[in-house]
Amino acid sequence: MKLSIVICSYNRAQYIGDALDSLYKQTTSLSDFEVMLVDNNSTDGTPEVYKSWREIHPEGNFQYLTEHQQGASFARNTGAAHAKTGWLCFMDDDAVAFPDFVANIIKHTQEKPTIVGFGGKIIPKYIPEKPVWMSYYVSSLVGNFDYSPVPCAFKKGKYPLESNMVIKKSVFDQIGGFNTTLPGVMGTLRIGGEGKELFYKVIGLGEEIYYDPNIIVYHVVETNKLTKEYLYRVASGIGRGERIRTLSISTFSYTMKLIEYCFKLGAGVVLGIKYAMMGKTAQSWKVIQFRIDAMLGLLNK
Repeated sequence: MKLSIVICSYNRAQYIGDALDSLYKQTTSLSDFEVMLVDNNSTDGTPEVYKSWREIHPEGNFQYLTEHQQGASFARNTGAAHAKTGWLCFMDDDAVAFPDFVANIIKHTQEKPTIVGFGGKIIPKYIPEKPVWMSYYVSSLVGNFDYSPVPCAFKKGKYPLESNMVIKKSVFDQIGGFNTTLPGVMGTLRIGGEGKELFYKVIGLGEEIYYDPNIIVYHVVETNKLTKEYLYRVASGIGRGERIRTLSISTFSYTMKLIEYCFKLGAGVVLGIKYAMMGKTAQSWKVIQFRIDAMLGLLNK
């Protein structure tokens, strides 16, 4: 085997089958990779869904694991601890991998063996359709990620997203895995930035992080669930994670992040006004609200 794929899941039984199917139907041989589905205290029948799926799909290296400490970072670390290969890939439970997803990851590791961390493209799959208020500047909240049309190194301050990221296991172990003070999703609470901090540590080792647009997943987005409360949890979770991350460095680091967020809020207001002047009022307020919610999270509100 050449790759270990970790999927942590919390109450996403309706999506797990599609995620696993997309990996089962890869263009590369099933013997080339393993998959660890880590159940993080689901109460929606996830174990039964996985058991039924596995009975129908008996081939390949698929495992069902449990992690009772709530939080995506705990679950991802558990999956990584059971990995039997030298490369770790992290994918979300509501993601659907393109057929050549695994083949392109393996290809990347072979063509750029000195690159210890990289990520790929994430395309939102809106169900039933894209909301009228959605814009490029808000779509990151639903996982939209398309950094470059060609493979390249990430610029300073940029990094892969957790739902489509790969890291060399020896480096993952060296930096201690995901920081569990940034647990990601904890039920309805979000404290984000775990992937960002992980790759900042990798960069701190003097390593370069890469982007490959040929490594692609869809991210399922049910638009009827994109409520004001949901968007607040995601946006404020970004700010909340930055509060924890920067304060762990120094008060000065947090202060600088606060100033940065003030500038971003101002930019959001300007952009919102621009959208309003273009007649796109639905998009206008969402851009501003995103920056307000992120600021509230940074302030721990």
